[in-house]
Amino acid sequence: MDDSQQRFLFQPVERRYTVKALTREIADLLSVEFTGIWVEGEISDVKLSRQGHFYFSLRDGDATLPCVCFRGAARLLRFLPEEGIAVAARGRIDVYAARGQYQFLVEALEPKGLGALQLAFEQLKTKLAAEGLFSPQRKRSLPRFPRRIGIVTSPTGAAVQDILQILSRRCPGLSVRIYPSLVQGDGAPEQIAAGLAWFTENPWAELVIVARGGGSLEDLWSFNTEAVARAIAACGVPVVSAVGHETDFTIADFVADLRAPTPSAAAELVVPNRDDLLASVESLARRLKNSQDFALLRKRRRLDLAATQRAETLLHRRLAVGAQRLDDLDFRLRDASRSRLLEAARALETSDARIARLDLRVKLERVRARIEERERGLAEASVRTLAQVRHRLALLRSRLESLSPVGILSRGYALVRTPEGRLVRDASTLTEGIPLSLRFARGEAEAVVSKVVPAESPG
Repeated sequence: MDDSQQRFLFQPVERRYTVKALTREIADLLSVEFTGIWVEGEISDVKLSRQGHFYFSLRDGDATLPCVCFRGAARLLRFLPEEGIAVAARGRIDVYAARGQYQFLVEALEPKGLGALQLAFEQLKTKLAAEGLFSPQRKRSLPRFPRRIGIVTSPTGAAVQDILQILSRRCPGLSVRIYPSLVQGDGAPEQIAAGLAWFTENPWAELVIVARGGGSLEDLWSFNTEAVARAIAACGVPVVSAVGHETDFTIADFVADLRAPTPSAAAELVVPNRDDLLASVESLARRLKNSQDFALLRKRRRLDLAATQRAETLLHRRLAVGAQRLDDLDFRLRDASRSRLLEAARALETSDARIARLDLRVKLERVRARIEERERGLAEASVRTLAQVRHRLALLRSRLESLSPVGILSRGYALVRTPEGRLVRDASTLTEGIPLSLRFARGEAEAVVSKVVPAESPG
């Protein structure tokens, strides 16, 4: 075999491709060889299209891998791609024919170091906080005495039983409606949101409790979804979040108007204890009665004091009238005495004139003696009349002073009254320890009965 024949036998077969065919064949080879693989790297150059597709790159040192996460896969991600997050991406290699470059079609993402659920929690928390859903200004106050309460929870769970038991014990007679809903797993967020929307569309409940017992982060994840958070924010009545244990925090807790550590605590927070309310009402009633009794006692004392002052005024008025009448009698007595003296003087002058004319000394002496006798009688009558008037005035003054309470008190006596304002006339009506009010001629005092000694029987 010569050299030309040998060259013909070992000459490779020539293969020709179009660009499209070569690209398709490369894509088929890569997709077969690199399907269902995990690639680790750091996310960069994140872009989100209007259709909901994510475009980004995975970097590892100087190496870069273009990645695409289409909308269908992106909906299943538990967190969204962010710049600088180190992740492990699961998917397959594909070729984008328009650019002639290979790319990684992402089907799932797992963060490295931080759990996917925790990362999704922080992302949603940051997003809703920026929108103001956690703002204290939008929180609504719970009604103080609710009568109708709605509950969104699983009707077979322990949480609803705890809530109903505590509500019945603390405030019997409440009306409760339960919207049955899944609290974990597929479809749970949608059912919880539907329950909240139902209580908004049917304005019956005064507040709504969203409740679930404790569990892992995965078990409580339904309450960390955006759908439930926005349903709580849009609910027409105040919402109480009672999810998990005291150490568990969910997005629902931040959006709700009130967060309860546990479902049982939610029942205690939304309704008051009937026994405590009754005790408070009884205490207020006692305070009101004591206040009224004290006010009545003060008014009674003021009335007694006013009566005493009025008696004093009347006494002084009567004394003044008596004194004025005494002055009138004195003036009349003086006028009468003066008139008689003038008459006597005129009579004497007449007698003197007759005597002077007749010079009858004997008659004159008789007349003079008669005049003197009449003057003595008139003077004695005047003295007797004045003494009688003064004696009568003294009697009147003595009677007035004996009738005056102030006069009696000024002799060392005192008015003794019970707390009800009743005058004490018999010691047997008192008991030891009762407070008494003492009214003196000047001032008052308070005393307490330490011993009661009844009056001895007449025998």
